[in-house]
Amino acid sequence: MYNSIDLPQLTICSENYTAPPWLLITGGRAPAARWLAQLPTPAKIYAADHGLDTCRTQNIIPDYILGDGDSAAESTWNWGKTLGVPLEEFPVAKDLTDTQLALAKMKAAPAIIITGAFGGRFDHLYSLMFSCASQQIPCILSDEQETLAFAKSGEEMTFHFKQHPHAISLLPFTATCTGVNIHNVRWPLNNATLTQNFPNAVSNELLPDQTKLTVSIKQGILGIYCHWQ
Repeated sequence: MYNSIDLPQLTICSENYTAPPWLLITGGRAPAARWLAQLPTPAKIYAADHGLDTCRTQNIIPDYILGDGDSAAESTWNWGKTLGVPLEEFPVAKDLTDTQLALAKMKAAPAIIITGAFGGRFDHLYSLMFSCASQQIPCILSDEQETLAFAKSGEEMTFHFKQHPHAISLLPFTATCTGVNIHNVRWPLNNATLTQNFPNAVSNELLPDQTKLTVSIKQGILGIYCHWQ
């Protein structure tokens, strides 16, 4: 039974992962070419606006392109129109970000890996994190430097690290997260309550002799953030 998502630096296991994920490439910091090449082949690839520049640079033909075209290079946007794949253009003056529009188009995905999420504008990252936290579809934001996954009420997630992370933080995406457990770290938690208004489970450390991390939550939505130097 399929229950894991494989990334170049770690594998994340959850019973909520039921089939290979789709990939969304968006317009923040572009992932390293080597990292992106090491990703298992996704079932489908979506490119949101400036994410199309990453596709062109790294010789990736997406299955679907969308956005308002205000951040992708004009030559890249024109290149996208020659690929023979669906390309949906939106007005610049709109309520949703291009990435939010992409998430709405990807409702059939069993899970979504979003890359190009970090390193750009904080307001876009903030919007994306909370948009992903509220999705029914499991979402993971990732590149070679950072990964953010979400555990929801009653869920247990196991992280198998291929590269030892520099830091691990637990970020509440609901007002409270109760029954939080984390093991194999310097500061373990057992049935803890974490609050969104004063996040204090930040910059934990995986024990030096460990490659496995287990996180579970009884109630709420909890972000598990990993950082590599």
